[in-house]
Amino acid sequence: MPPEAEGQRLDRWLAEQLPDHSRSRLSAWIAEGLVRVDAAVVKPGLRLRGGEAVTVEVPPPPASTTPQPIDFTVVYADDALIVVDKPAGLVVHPGAGNLDQTLVNGLLHRFGDLSPVGAPDRPGIVHRIDAGTSGLLVVARTEVAHHRLAAQLSAHTMARSYRALAWDPGLPAAGRWDSLHARDPRDRRRYTGKAGHGKPATTHFEVLERLGPCVWLGLRLETGRTHQIRVHAAEAGCPLVGDPVYGRRRRIEQPPALRQLGFDLGLTRQALHAATLGFEHPDGGTLFFESAIPADIQAACDALR
Repeated sequence: MPPEAEGQRLDRWLAEQLPDHSRSRLSAWIAEGLVRVDAAVVKPGLRLRGGEAVTVEVPPPPASTTPQPIDFTVVYADDALIVVDKPAGLVVHPGAGNLDQTLVNGLLHRFGDLSPVGAPDRPGIVHRIDAGTSGLLVVARTEVAHHRLAAQLSAHTMARSYRALAWDPGLPAAGRWDSLHARDPRDRRRYTGKAGHGKPATTHFEVLERLGPCVWLGLRLETGRTHQIRVHAAEAGCPLVGDPVYGRRRRIEQPPALRQLGFDLGLTRQALHAATLGFEHPDGGTLFFESAIPADIQAACDALR
């Protein structure tokens, strides 16, 4: 940065250097941490001293909501909503790193328009589950359905339970994990409950079965933060088996069958499954769905048994 930039606001100076981008867009990039001054995250109104090193991480082009044929299971659908049993590996909506080939692209191909509520790259999406997590989620087809489902989610009246295989440090039979959930300041791809700030997050857990070095858990979300179960489990000392972000590598010695399964029992994703989903239909009545444990997680549990 030239010395004559001294005293200028960062967002205004950037707008002069990058005339193809609006000042509001550049301010948004700064707020998202995509612009750094001397490697530090700053605010749009920062007054420059002159001579600093400014780096800009230009985000990828807008994601696509083009209808595309995608393989997934629909367990229920009507004019108001769709309930999907998502396979592991399928991203829910387009975004950075996954511009298409997502569940949203597949839903648009199969059903046409979805609710326009929310961001344009995630039509109909009321709640999400991670790409590596399998199981149930509900998608809205109309604005009315979207608002009524979102209200249930906000009021914690939507029933969602998960099953997970985790490493067992000697967990009690049941309990809850509470934290303030925030991005990890050292890695924006991760989240943590140890930053000292953030949004309240609560997960209830129950030990369903102890399987040697592992434990089969039933989990219920009171809140639905990004990566919440994975973060809570890892920071409680029982990371989910196969979790590529929050897990740990361990050498499996006994029983011999486990050695044949490779790293973390052979799972290529976190052993987490959205097993049940229940809610009030926007037009009245209660719906409840269950999803069978996927073959990869079942195989790991069977080997442990």
